[in-house]
Amino acid sequence: MTHSTLTLVILVAYQFCLLGIGFWARRRTHSQEDFFLANRTLGPVVAALSYSASSSSAWVLLGFSGLAYVVGVAALWVSMGSVLGMLVAWYWIAPRMRAYSRQHHLLTLTGFVAQGSTGYWRMAIIWAASLIVLFSFVFYIAAQFQGVGNTFTTAFALSWSQSILLGGAIIMLYTMLGGFWAVSVTDTIQGMLMVIVALILPLTAWYAVGGWTGLTASLLATGDSLQLSWTAGSAGLLSVGFLVGSLAIGLGTFGQPHLMVRFMALRDDQAVRWARRLATVWFLIVFSGMFFVGLAGRVLFPMIDNSETLFFAAAEHLLPATLGAVVLAAVLSAIMSTADSQLLVGSATFTQDLGLGKKYPHRILLISRLIVAVLTVLAILLALYVPATIFNRVLFAWSALGAAFGPMVFCRLAGRHIPPGVTLAAILTGFMSSVLFYLLPNAIGDIAERLLPFVFGTAIILLGSQPRGSVNHRQASTLKPE
Repeated sequence: MTHSTLTLVILVAYQFCLLGIGFWARRRTHSQEDFFLANRTLGPVVAALSYSASSSSAWVLLGFSGLAYVVGVAALWVSMGSVLGMLVAWYWIAPRMRAYSRQHHLLTLTGFVAQGSTGYWRMAIIWAASLIVLFSFVFYIAAQFQGVGNTFTTAFALSWSQSILLGGAIIMLYTMLGGFWAVSVTDTIQGMLMVIVALILPLTAWYAVGGWTGLTASLLATGDSLQLSWTAGSAGLLSVGFLVGSLAIGLGTFGQPHLMVRFMALRDDQAVRWARRLATVWFLIVFSGMFFVGLAGRVLFPMIDNSETLFFAAAEHLLPATLGAVVLAAVLSAIMSTADSQLLVGSATFTQDLGLGKKYPHRILLISRLIVAVLTVLAILLALYVPATIFNRVLFAWSALGAAFGPMVFCRLAGRHIPPGVTLAAILTGFMSSVLFYLLPNAIGDIAERLLPFVFGTAIILLGSQPRGSVNHRQASTLKPE
């Protein structure tokens, strides 16, 4: 059996498994709360792995390993920022968001942002937040489909457009069938695959380059000092900008709708405690593994033109055929685990936040599934006709959502009373400044794009709101709605 045939067999079997999960989950989906939050019964293993896989998608396996290939050890700061963001999210936000969402019967992050507002202000906040989510998610999902294109064109004799269409259709189908249950269970499987690959591929690369000593010696022998520079060659204030900008990537974590709903769906406080431990271990394994693959790849494959294809080159040359096929399945897992979650949140934005569910209550699930299909088509068209690197496209959407909603998440869960006008001003300022800085020439470490919009939104909230006591997750049930 040839390598491509073996890869195809494994991938087909894997995709049938995902579709089977979708049909299984469909039998458990009878209401809006089932479809969007699995009836708030998510256990620690599913919560931790599905959160991790959907937050660290193709941009980690393909984009981050490619970044380490280009800038060397300085890429470690980006991984540190991502890990720190995850720790704050799980240890501070998760228990409070779970309690707050139950108290106020919230299903989406947009509902959380609009909580306490009424009339004109509520509609303005909901429309602004919903449009920001949909705009950002179409770009984000398009990046995932671009990863599908890279994977299929690498493994098979398929064109770019055929690869994207096939991958998008599979993701759309199992998301439409089972909603949050299907997404969470498949993301759990995908998270496990990503961990396996993040262990196997770096170990083979380790032996190939002669361990850390051999890697360091080889990098020094190339004469490329950038690879061993902790600031990517920057010095003085530029190095500070690089470090802060790299660490600031973690700020985007706090405004991601598809991650916050994982906290809303958690079963109880015990599930929170176990899930955050599992998520921490997962992040450390996957990010450190891809970091080493990027460094070792510089020595083993020095002539790669597109750094985001390093992952495929390493899998093809360092692993036997069977494991190579599993690695390709893991890449698809990473892509799907983010795309399916975002399709689901996008569907909830229309049905829950923009009110389609209230207008057509008896057709809520049908409408939700149709919207998943529409968003899939839009993302496929963007991926086909507006190409960009996976890392840059994801980073824009990640930073924009974080700046728009992250300050609100922190301040509201800290117990601040935020007037509706301040809420609207904060989310619009965070998002629009992210777009502006994205369009301007890059600053060192992208510090402007990753940090300043978040700071602007936070400043507006702090200046325009009043403290009202921290939202303790054990006492949240006693608080009155705003």
